[in-house]
Amino acid sequence: MIPVNEPLIGKDELRNVMDCVKSGWISSKGSYINKFEEEFASFCGVKYGVSTTNGTTALHLALASLGIKKGDEVIMPTFTMIATAYAVMYTGAKPVFVDSERETWNMDVSKVKEAITARTKVILPVHIYGHPVDMGEISRLAKKHGLYVVEDAAEAHGAEYKGKKCGSLGDIGCFSFYGNKIVTTGEGGMVVTNSKKIAEKARLLKDLAHSPGKRFLHMYLAFNYRMTNMQAAIGLAQTRRIKELIAKKRWIADMYRENLEGMKGLTLPAEKEWARNVYWMYSVLVEKDFGMSRDTLMEKLFKEGVDTRAFFVPMHRQPVIVKEGIKPVKGGYPVADGISRKGLYLPTGLTLTKKDILTVCGKLEKVQKSAGKA
Repeated sequence: MIPVNEPLIGKDELRNVMDCVKSGWISSKGSYINKFEEEFASFCGVKYGVSTTNGTTALHLALASLGIKKGDEVIMPTFTMIATAYAVMYTGAKPVFVDSERETWNMDVSKVKEAITARTKVILPVHIYGHPVDMGEISRLAKKHGLYVVEDAAEAHGAEYKGKKCGSLGDIGCFSFYGNKIVTTGEGGMVVTNSKKIAEKARLLKDLAHSPGKRFLHMYLAFNYRMTNMQAAIGLAQTRRIKELIAKKRWIADMYRENLEGMKGLTLPAEKEWARNVYWMYSVLVEKDFGMSRDTLMEKLFKEGVDTRAFFVPMHRQPVIVKEGIKPVKGGYPVADGISRKGLYLPTGLTLTKKDILTVCGKLEKVQKSAGKA
């Protein structure tokens, strides 16, 4: 079976972890924490990094550090992973959903203006599958209305909008280092920002908000979102070769494009002229003229030894969100619904070889031809 994703862990990661074990610094103190925060933030082009337990807690910590609370509204795409909406809901705020843009599958920035109300506090763009959101209009609207911009860059390590790294384009950027991410720590996340004030608040809240100079005295409701030194040791090694990892992702995308371009019924991922897509996952849409549905294709590929994943289910279709009484906008979210119904991603792990990719492409062709004979 060719897995949909597999991390690339090398000798430097192992060496760093062994150093942690030998030194005894295996918990949330130790030199690797600061080094990882500093070097990953520097890679993103910002001043401060605050590590966390995962990408979801990074988003929650970011919003909590801005003081987002019950009664506030946060504008975000309906087409995303549910962690984005959960982070908003953890603060008591209401997520307000906008539809997707057809080419990049990111939030449709032309829909953001009409979603702004007197209660809006944050615009939360998500850089889906490694392609940046068109951030210019979002920044303009945020400035005009006095709103914060919090980027969910969990899938976009090193992606660029007009030459600037994702995570550096708003007030705060949030990253995930889950096992399938470009930089991984197994589990883990990070908040990055140029604001010293925000960074200090995030650092306080992630560690139970011990009072300065007097441990075990707490003035704020806070969280235990501390990353371990061993996770940071892996993350530091990964960050030091992030350019290599991104180059591999883009090579994988080039190989797929070369072999799948022109295949009837497949829409391949875009890369806008102002963007640098890191192709976290190589994602495609299965159109009507492919010869079968997305779900049937996935089943047939699995039987052929190729693992895939379906696209996210939009937030407005999630039972947990419907139960909260969050209603869809008039006209619904037709683009997001279509993308969700038709989309899948192919194996895109960093351990893939040319032979693996050619095998996947060959199996796609074989399955499509079999549909014509049925």
